[in-house]
Amino acid sequence: MALVVYLKTVTELRGKGDRIAKVTFRGLSFFSRVVENCEDEAQFEQAFRWPIGSKVDGNEMLEIQVFNYSKVFTNRLIGTFRMVLQKVVEEGHLEVSDTLIDDNNTAIRTSISIEIKYQTMDGSVKVWSDGEFLDIPDDCDGTFQFETDSLLSGRSQIYHFNDSAILDAEDLDRKVMRLGGGVDHDTISLASVTAVTTNVSNKRSKPDIKMEPSSGRPVDYQISVTVIEARQLVGLNMDPVVCVEIGEEKKYTSMKESTNCPYYNEYFVFDFHVPPNVMFDKILKISVIHSKNLLRSGTLVGTFKLDVGTVYSQPEHQFHHKWAMLSDHDDITAGCKGYVKCDIAVVGKGDNIKIPHKANETDEDDIEGNLLLPEGVPSERQWARFYVKIYRAEGLPKMNTSIMANVKKAFIGENRDLVDPYVLVQFAGQKGKTSVQKSSYEPIWNEQVIFTEMFPPLCRRLKVQIRDSDKVNDVAIGTHFIDLRKIANDGDKGFLPTMGPAWVNMYGSIRNYTLMDEHQDLNEGLGEGVSFRARLLISIAVEILDTSSAEIMSSTEVQIEPVSNVSESATGKMEEFFLFGSFLEATMIDRKIGDKPINFEVTIGNYGNQIDGVSKPASAKKKKEDGGESEEEESELIHNSSDEEAEDDGDLTSVPSTPPMKPVITDRNYFHLPYFEKKPCIYIKSWWQDQRRRLYNSNIMDKIADKLEEGLNDVQEIIKTEKAYPERRLRGVLEELSTSCSRFVTLANKDQNLSGRTKLDKERLKSCMREMESMAQQAKTIRSQVKRNTVRDKLKLVFNFLHRLRFQADEPQHSIPDVFIWMISNNKRIAYARIPSKDILYSIVGEEMGKDCGKVKAVFLRLPGKKGFGPAGWTVQAKLEMYLWLGLNKQRKDFLSGLPSGFEENKATKGTGIQAVPPISLVYNMKQVFQLRAHMYQARSLFAADSSGLSDPFARVFFSTHSQVTEVLNETLCPTWDQLLVFDNVELYGEAGELRDDPPIIVIELYDQDTVGKAEFIGRTFAKPLTKMVDEHYGPPQFPPQLEYYQIYRGNCTAGDLLAAFELLQIGPAGRAALPPIDGPTDSDRGPILPVPLGIRPVLSRYRIEVLFWGLRDLKRINLAQVDRPRVDIECAGKGVQSALIQNYKKNPNFSTLVKWFEVDLPENELLHPPLNIRVVDCRAFGRFTLVGSYAVTSLRKFIYSPPDKTANNWAHTARLANGYMALTNGTSHSCPHSRPISHPSGDIVVNMDPEPNIKKMDTVVKIDAVSRYDEMEKDKEKKKKKKKKKGEEVDEEEPDESMLDWWSKYFASVETMMENLRAQEAALAEAEEREDLEIAAESAGNHRVLHGPSVVFLSRTNVMVKNKHCHPKSISTLVYNKELEIEFGNFEDWLHTFNLYRGKAGDDDDHDVVDDDRIVGRFKGSLCMYKLPLSEEITREAGFDPNMGMFQSIPHNDPINVLIRIYIIRATDLHPADINGKADPYIVIRLGKSEIRDKENYISKQLNPVFGKSFDIEATFPMESMLTVAVYDWDLVGTDDLIGETKIDLENRYYSKHRATCGIASNYSVHGYNVWRDPQKPTQILAKLCKAGKLDGPLYGPGGRVKVGNRIFLGPTEIEDESGLKKQTEEHLALTVLRHWEEIPRVGCKLIPEHVETRPLLNPDKPGIEQGRIEMWVDMFPMDVPAPGSAIDISPRKPKRCELRVIIWNTDEVILEDDDYFTGEKSSDIFVRGWLKGQQEDKQDTDVHYHSLTGEGNFNWRFVFPFDYLMAEEKIVISKKESMFSWDETEYKIPARLTLQVWDADHFSADDFLGAIELDLNKFPRGAKTAKQCSLDMVLKEHELPTISIFKQKRVKGWWPFVARDENDEFELTGKVEAELHLLTAEEAEKNPVGLGRNEPEPLEKPNRPDTSLMWFMNPLKSIRYFIWHNYRWLILKALALLLLLLLVGLFLYSIPGYLVKKLLGA
Repeated sequence: MALVVYLKTVTELRGKGDRIAKVTFRGLSFFSRVVENCEDEAQFEQAFRWPIGSKVDGNEMLEIQVFNYSKVFTNRLIGTFRMVLQKVVEEGHLEVSDTLIDDNNTAIRTSISIEIKYQTMDGSVKVWSDGEFLDIPDDCDGTFQFETDSLLSGRSQIYHFNDSAILDAEDLDRKVMRLGGGVDHDTISLASVTAVTTNVSNKRSKPDIKMEPSSGRPVDYQISVTVIEARQLVGLNMDPVVCVEIGEEKKYTSMKESTNCPYYNEYFVFDFHVPPNVMFDKILKISVIHSKNLLRSGTLVGTFKLDVGTVYSQPEHQFHHKWAMLSDHDDITAGCKGYVKCDIAVVGKGDNIKIPHKANETDEDDIEGNLLLPEGVPSERQWARFYVKIYRAEGLPKMNTSIMANVKKAFIGENRDLVDPYVLVQFAGQKGKTSVQKSSYEPIWNEQVIFTEMFPPLCRRLKVQIRDSDKVNDVAIGTHFIDLRKIANDGDKGFLPTMGPAWVNMYGSIRNYTLMDEHQDLNEGLGEGVSFRARLLISIAVEILDTSSAEIMSSTEVQIEPVSNVSESATGKMEEFFLFGSFLEATMIDRKIGDKPINFEVTIGNYGNQIDGVSKPASAKKKKEDGGESEEEESELIHNSSDEEAEDDGDLTSVPSTPPMKPVITDRNYFHLPYFEKKPCIYIKSWWQDQRRRLYNSNIMDKIADKLEEGLNDVQEIIKTEKAYPERRLRGVLEELSTSCSRFVTLANKDQNLSGRTKLDKERLKSCMREMESMAQQAKTIRSQVKRNTVRDKLKLVFNFLHRLRFQADEPQHSIPDVFIWMISNNKRIAYARIPSKDILYSIVGEEMGKDCGKVKAVFLRLPGKKGFGPAGWTVQAKLEMYLWLGLNKQRKDFLSGLPSGFEENKATKGTGIQAVPPISLVYNMKQVFQLRAHMYQARSLFAADSSGLSDPFARVFFSTHSQVTEVLNETLCPTWDQLLVFDNVELYGEAGELRDDPPIIVIELYDQDTVGKAEFIGRTFAKPLTKMVDEHYGPPQFPPQLEYYQIYRGNCTAGDLLAAFELLQIGPAGRAALPPIDGPTDSDRGPILPVPLGIRPVLSRYRIEVLFWGLRDLKRINLAQVDRPRVDIECAGKGVQSALIQNYKKNPNFSTLVKWFEVDLPENELLHPPLNIRVVDCRAFGRFTLVGSYAVTSLRKFIYSPPDKTANNWAHTARLANGYMALTNGTSHSCPHSRPISHPSGDIVVNMDPEPNIKKMDTVVKIDAVSRYDEMEKDKEKKKKKKKKKGEEVDEEEPDESMLDWWSKYFASVETMMENLRAQEAALAEAEEREDLEIAAESAGNHRVLHGPSVVFLSRTNVMVKNKHCHPKSISTLVYNKELEIEFGNFEDWLHTFNLYRGKAGDDDDHDVVDDDRIVGRFKGSLCMYKLPLSEEITREAGFDPNMGMFQSIPHNDPINVLIRIYIIRATDLHPADINGKADPYIVIRLGKSEIRDKENYISKQLNPVFGKSFDIEATFPMESMLTVAVYDWDLVGTDDLIGETKIDLENRYYSKHRATCGIASNYSVHGYNVWRDPQKPTQILAKLCKAGKLDGPLYGPGGRVKVGNRIFLGPTEIEDESGLKKQTEEHLALTVLRHWEEIPRVGCKLIPEHVETRPLLNPDKPGIEQGRIEMWVDMFPMDVPAPGSAIDISPRKPKRCELRVIIWNTDEVILEDDDYFTGEKSSDIFVRGWLKGQQEDKQDTDVHYHSLTGEGNFNWRFVFPFDYLMAEEKIVISKKESMFSWDETEYKIPARLTLQVWDADHFSADDFLGAIELDLNKFPRGAKTAKQCSLDMVLKEHELPTISIFKQKRVKGWWPFVARDENDEFELTGKVEAELHLLTAEEAEKNPVGLGRNEPEPLEKPNRPDTSLMWFMNPLKSIRYFIWHNYRWLILKALALLLLLLLVGLFLYSIPGYLVKKLLGA
């Protein structure tokens, strides 16, 4: 459906001018072209087309506005035309002429005439053909053109740039002028420029230039896992070991004894070399094992598993300090089994790992908040069942040879299928198999595989594989991966993973069975499948388990169960699909194939596969003899087919392959097939379930994504080429995105045919619609925020959209299999192309159609499998121009509509009566003859193919069946061929108009000519020619074509650019004479070679290039000979200059003449500048030269000198020279924290450095500034220091005294500040954005306050207050950079640049980002400066201008100079283990020139994070010794020591840099103490020297602490304390203040390097690109001709302090009772308490036993004494011990200070029983309760909420603490209470005041008062009986006695009553 508006003319206009029209429908606007200089009539003659998805309503409006167009101001509206579309909807076609109305709705005289057409989907309105209009911009790609505010007026301003249209720079500069008008230019968008470039009749689709399959190539990966500690392990008194397992590899930590919270801090590294998806599918498993030793494997406590891909997808590819939750896989009802704290990082090649700024330790102890789970996964994961149902499979290939089968058939007489399939499902490291279905091509399983796993699972992919069961070995038939993220959605309206029942298609190797299949990997799912293998019907469901219910199975074993069959209709209704293809051209067929006849076969599934596809099941063989396939049961198909088809069934047999044809030679490398006017066709009928809706939705999303990607590439290109207004293009991109997303919602919401829609279909649709709506919304929001300076950040966000779109578009449930095109020669399959079926699927709605459906596409065939990798696979096997169409058979009426017109169908002879038969070939009777002119100007940055490091390149241009080559240029990577190739009489078939709009593509291949053998392929690119028909005028704006850059690809990597232009000129009846002439430059005489003609070659200007020759460094040997007399040759555009010869490279590698220059003609357009080549040759005897190495400077832009702008009102925008040689670091004014411009008469600026008095003492004020974050921090530190010095302030209790501070306190405080800063920075980002907006507003309004005289504008910055708890204000003063200094200061190339010289063949690596270090043969140091001639006089007239030095004034001399180098090495972190035990014994090696320092004897045993704390002095002579190498080696007892990693520092660049990197400038000046000034020159001397060098007046020191430099005045303190505490006057502080703000000095300022520590990555040449650890260090350099510096600062590691912890166990209470008494059966316990400090289990101490406690009370009065070494700064205990009996030396461990107390029940004969424990972190533990009653379980459970104390501050503490253990349900329970007293003493105090262990002397404790029973009962039976019986049974005894008395009385009574009675009776 489409609405087309044809705008003809606008008449009766007033005045004369340029006019433009804007046509709007449904909120979507198009601009017309600009009609220039028209008076009363504007003839637009332009058509606009809106592809529409829903019917047009009669009430909708069309609006046309006509403007006067202005290049400078806004366009002025002339009038508007509005029209309701009711009539159009009824009639479908309407012509209208009407007057316009103005703003007030009154009619004006101007009238407009238009024609409107509306075509509906069902054709209910009159159908019309595209040809009726002149030239419709047929936009069926859904390419929309948006509001562009007249930036895109007319064709002249649109340039194609590298396949994506870009607006030219000058063009936009014209627009800049109108910004002064009142336009808010921050709202202008540039929409897709490609959309408006003339009328393109989309009959061709873009070819894909990347040739190599991206997946499947192995890469290096390194996975590092640090196991830090474990907590809350379930079990009593365990000896835990942690096992880390990745794939097959296992590594174990050491065993920690009797603890539930062991501390390990052990680091493991796993190295892999596998393809990415194999890596990411590997399962990483962390398990804790209890009491494992050599003899027994131990019992598993719990495991945690995730796949490596999950780690890799984390930010920075790592989890840092996270807690992995362990669960028990044998008992899923058990709950959490404990936590392991670990770091996991995955590093691929070229990834650099950033160490995240650690949150402070307290946050990390919050286990729940720091679980090792990806963002968005809930912390409480539940168990779930994953049901994978396997129903049946179809179309399996045969997997056995037929010989055996025939033998069997002869014997048994039955015919069997040759495959025994079963299905293997793998998930989360577990496997499940279905049963084997013997001998079946169409097996039916109906089984389900059930996995039990935590949900959401941390394993992303589920692998389903059909395998063939075999007696010898099972082989895979096909593999399919299901990404769980694609079949689930974790949002609040999300859904659990679900899929199907749906068919999945499996692809792999070709189907013919061979015993050794070379492409077996493809069947395993590695690499891109080259043939259809089978399809499998599966479904997936997930059920969350309720683990509390009783009947649940508690193990996680995989189970297999039968399921019921699935109904036929469940997967969708069977439909007949029709695939049509036509081969318009087959060229570039590799000549290796031989000249046997070639044919092409197209298959979809098994349909069309005639060689090896048909493996019919034995059961179906008899049904149909004809060549039809048996994909589905055929009987059903025959019954379903309509009668008409049944009659001509024979006619509609598919024709899947072209007739064989002998190839014809094109040139030395390629053949072509002579498909001239007769183009062969193929067609295939196939039956599939109709699931087109899935593909439609993903097509719409893919198109949106393609459009977005193209737009983003445009924006990047604009930024890269520094053109104006990237932000406008980005806004346009976002506008398009939001419109297309909203469009998706309307399209996808249409009614769906419900048959075969699965739950996933419905849920995916909902979630896609939600996602698209939110994306549309976000795109709008971001669009409004895009500003000039936020473009880059926003670009990142929008790239995120692109990933989201691509992810959404990937449909997990397949429907129609992909189409394969095979080239077959001699019945062998040679090369293939795979085309996704969705790309060629037809739909009535334009947006849903596949991007290549009904279009001609250039398809490149490639070799299958591993052959396709590397150079072999990069040669094109064949290039096809193919037309493909796939759709329902019933929709096939217009399957030919997209073909280039001008053909007749040639049908098979029989059955001529029926129209429906597709043609078997097309005969073109229209033929056009063209001449192609290929203007090959130059190429740059080509691939180095020869051993010299250069190439001998030539280009071969292919067009249709023709090919030509340029000349070969020797020894260059940047050839300028300047050659025109003319292809005469190129015959193209089809209609002239279409060929004009859509000519075939040109392929350009670049080769390196070798003297022997075949030329080597070095890259390929595509181009489209600009076409001129006979009747068109050859002239601007279209012709002649402009030179453009085309990106060259080699495999998947970019390999340079080609600068060329291509035009295709039609040869008319007048012949070639009528073509435009070729005007070459007159002066050139190059024989038969034609140069590029004048109109096309760039316009040249005269430039002078000055070259600074400094020296050569590190030249390697050439052919085993040393380089002795090198020279540098510089060449650019044929001109050049040679350096002076270095007479003796060994003695002095610097040049004697510093500056030389040459003049050259270069293009005016900077983008077209040719590269500048630097070559180094070695001059040997007898005039021979040998090439040493070369380097090409591809972009000269950064070396262009622009003279200083005298009018700039802000000194920041001063001269820019040689990449900022005189410029400022950042071009922005760094304002000081408290600077207030004070008006001084001369326009001076005062910078006040006084601290503000009102800041509280302990608050650090960290200022976050958009530009400089460090200097602010420095100032604040300084402030604090000064405050500290004020007398009369009370000192905080925690503040350490001066004597305790050392260099390390400064260092730790600085690290802390760096972390705080990073955190504060994040907080300030949001604020910064708001501020940016304000600044932009300020800029655009032009309201900079201009202070006359040189001045600066201070923008007020916001302060971010950061509480800083740990830092001691006095000590902070150094700067820790978490990267190399070079990165922070632009490699110190402020005036001296380093160019690497390359030699040797470049590596065939995927990533060219990784520099080929082995190709670097040396470095050339120097610089360039180029400028247009003539240069203005002013510069040369300046005072002191040395004409010999040209632009390189005031550059130091390069004579040799002696320097003292002082290297400070602090520590190394995360070293790669070098020994088997997973540790290393590192030591430092320093190399500089010939001197080497090996610090081998001071190696640090078994440590991956060693603290070295050393400084080394080396004397060196620049330039001979300038490359410093700091390496870390691993010490080995036997054998050589291994290199762990090294870092290289170029000292010379640092030494000469303007940033003054010789010795960092400290933040304050002091003359004694640990913070002493290191530089031999004092601040005043340094300042004076800088002022002199920069020709500044000053420094003038004034009264009142002022100093004036240039025109700035700085304020600061003027007193200094010496060691005796006396104050002296000094100017050093003032000078230092100026130095620390040197970047604010106009013209010469730049940031001076502060006192610092830099962190450098360690690299190992054997593992290029992968960090092997980091080293923290800094380097000071002192010239030897000035006074010697003082001695080095002492940075030796702090020695731990010897301490003693005394613990007195007074009493216990409520200890649970464990034993039953033999005699009495009562409960009691024999209590004792055990204690130790963590890490010193072997020194554990026990109290004596309190026997037979019946109440849980125990009395001990027992003292433990624990001596230990403690590092105050790191809060760790230091232990040195041998790791095992075989260890050579002691290893030092640092572990947290934790005291463990346990309560036990002593047993005589069996092992003692553990009752409970408590672990106290001595740095922060809860204060003990005052009484036993107040002591509760909460002291352990709610530890975070209670106030904590540190024994190191309190020194002495006493109280009650609870003992806890876990019960059966893993809950904590209280098992006792202990009253203890902790007392900490230093070693000296302990010596003065010794105590005895237990209750011994000295200072014995009194004996406890224990009840007597505690004696054994047989020692004193009576006593114990008394105690026992009386104590417990006294009431019972009393009652018994009373009863006894009563009974006695009754007995006596009964006994005496008879006698008594008798007496009474007888009366005796």
